[in-house]
Amino acid sequence: MEGETSVKAAASSSSSPSRYESQKRRDWNTFLQYLKNHKPPLNLSRCSGAHVIEFLKYLDQFGKTKVHAMSCPFFGQPNPPAQCTCPLKQAWGSLDALIGRLRAAFEEIGGGLPESNPFAAKAVRIYLKEVRQTQAKARGIPYDKKKRKRPPTATATPTAGDGNDAGGSGGSALVVTAATTA
Repeated sequence: MEGETSVKAAASSSSSPSRYESQKRRDWNTFLQYLKNHKPPLNLSRCSGAHVIEFLKYLDQFGKTKVHAMSCPFFGQPNPPAQCTCPLKQAWGSLDALIGRLRAAFEEIGGGLPESNPFAAKAVRIYLKEVRQTQAKARGIPYDKKKRKRPPTATATPTAGDGNDAGGSGGSALVVTAATTA
């Protein structure tokens, strides 16, 4: 009886779409509605990266993230001490996730070659990068890409003897030195 209940639960959860799939479908329908309401209305086949950026800017009016203007006294402060009149916008992370879901949805519907996916356009990637940098500066959080430090490589150099002594451990020592590569 216990196993039967878990099988039914598994069957019912597998028949309903995951949270990600539901969100992807909702996002896709929102984008299609945006294209339909666009002046003039747009077909998906004629949609470009510029239209996607226009859509992302349209979504800013529904945002909940305060992005301080450079003229704001709280610009660059992670935790401002008071309220200001700076606009609310969509957070970069939300936009990035949205584009990921829309890119996947476009590919699933058979929108064409991956090169024709407007959500994967270079202009969209550049726009998202600019939004991330702008929001980071406004909040005083640097988003500079850090150079990856390579771990020092160890080189072994035998010192006393060549290690081929008959006794096995005949007094040779192994010195490990760190050599860094630039």
